[in-house]
Amino acid sequence: MKFRTFLALSLSVFGVFTSAANHEVKMLNSGVEGFMVFEPAVVKAAVGDTVTFKATDMAHNSASIEGMIPEGANAWNGAMSQDVTVTVNKEGVYVYQCTPHSMMAMVGVIQVGGSLSNMDAIQAKVASVKAGFVTNKERLDTYLGSL
Repeated sequence: MKFRTFLALSLSVFGVFTSAANHEVKMLNSGVEGFMVFEPAVVKAAVGDTVTFKATDMAHNSASIEGMIPEGANAWNGAMSQDVTVTVNKEGVYVYQCTPHSMMAMVGVIQVGGSLSNMDAIQAKVASVKAGFVTNKERLDTYLGSL
């Protein structure tokens, strides 16, 4: 009985050290890459990690873009001026935006598990998403090209 208790305790302690990571992304009016940005704009994560979008500056949100996340992945649409935490549950690439500033290419990318498995689906939508940009038209291509 003592061995089982020791084993259970050991495994629970080990679990604390192997828990998922949290990545923090700031929603900013101005950052290193210009105006209306997520910082960092490109995050590399593992399945089960969380990404917390911090409402550093007001009047921003984070929302996944339909058709630009892995099939079966958790979609999200955060509230304005509120932090939102998303668990990335599928390998692949996730593209997201700040809804009110999407025309300024306030977008970001999360790559999960090093996978580019859904890149063809994303590339099929890039032109239509970029058609709505009035500034920073190269931003999304730059982020996707960095993967």
